[in-house]
Amino acid sequence: MAIKVCVFDAYGTLFDVGAAARSVAEESGRAGFAAVWQALAETWRQKQLQYTWLRAVADAHTDFWSVTQDGLDFALEAHGQDGDPELRERLLALYWELAAFKEVPVMLAQLKAAGFQTAILSNGSPDMLEGAVESAVIGEYLDAVLSVEDVGIFKPHAKVYDLVSARFGVDRAEVLFVSSNGWDAAASAGYGFQTVWVNRKDEPVDRLPWRPAHVLDDLSRIPDLAGRLL
Repeated sequence: MAIKVCVFDAYGTLFDVGAAARSVAEESGRAGFAAVWQALAETWRQKQLQYTWLRAVADAHTDFWSVTQDGLDFALEAHGQDGDPELRERLLALYWELAAFKEVPVMLAQLKAAGFQTAILSNGSPDMLEGAVESAVIGEYLDAVLSVEDVGIFKPHAKVYDLVSARFGVDRAEVLFVSSNGWDAAASAGYGFQTVWVNRKDEPVDRLPWRPAHVLDDLSRIPDLAGRLL
């Protein structure tokens, strides 16, 4: 079937999840943090995701802001940075203002110009997503911002992917779903979406029962790909 809707994961796909830690590392007086920021940012992201999966399987849902804070607290302690409450607050404040990857605004504008509907489908809570979209100035290019809070469980549960058809009234095969998370791209392929894994770090494909149909190293070729799938 032809693609009608292009749907994007938010964190790590449209928005650079390392931007908050990178920005703090560049501030004056942050030499200690600057020495560990990359490893800390990676731990933060890993624990943030792990906590969503664990909460989903344990039926212990909470909002994404809570797991974001929990993941940061773990990362700060793991990298010896937990003695500075101001550092924690600074990192959390910047997470509401994450930069979009440089190709995102042009890519979304091209999709809209070509007649595609566009949306975000994210673990993020609605207020977090609103802040990120406003900070990146991409709201005019999005038809919907969909949050797991509407179903009370994190990805990759099928109830989350169901939100797309409920909002747009399209068949699963008419959706091009794009994620930088290999597990998300794989699970959405199993669900029935046409999928793209944005593999920015050149990682191996996850060993799961499903595989993404397409693998790209950034988002710049999404409009061309969506057009070829018409």
